[in-house]
Amino acid sequence: MRDDPGTKSCRLWVSKLLANKEDKPLTCQETSCRYVAPEVFKQEEYDTKVDVFSFALILQEMIEGCPPFSAKRDDEVPKVYASKERPPFRAPIKRYSHGIRELIEECWNENPAKRPTFRQIITRLESIYNTIGQKRRWKVRPLRCFQNLEALLKRDRSNLSSRGSSSRSASSRT
Repeated sequence: MRDDPGTKSCRLWVSKLLANKEDKPLTCQETSCRYVAPEVFKQEEYDTKVDVFSFALILQEMIEGCPPFSAKRDDEVPKVYASKERPPFRAPIKRYSHGIRELIEECWNENPAKRPTFRQIITRLESIYNTIGQKRRWKVRPLRCFQNLEALLKRDRSNLSSRGSSSRSASSRT
């Protein structure tokens, strides 16, 4: 497994979640703030739509190739979100074709109730992927983020199957 900064921060966040014995939400001070929805930073009530907000930031990072507001310190970013500012779209327009940009903008809507559900997001992403796949016949390349995502999924599936067979073979030897 690659040990990049994203993996480390994710493990740190998960470990804090597991260490949190009380049934209370984490605050921005307890975790990395770069991907935190404004309602978390403002310590307002929230639901799973905060994850939709974070997903949009991660999707944009995959396309842009850099974290949201990369020039800002981690602790400055939530204040920017709270002031209704969002990361700029700097990558070429073609990387945001087929409705990706619109989906990202909907996911980081200031009003959590207006953000799509993950079921809606998946449906839209499948539609976008299928559209891109059909256009391959006309030599249109799919978005790099989808190619990377597809490669990661294939690698994860093969890692899971090899781990399962190696653990079975190890247990059968003992």
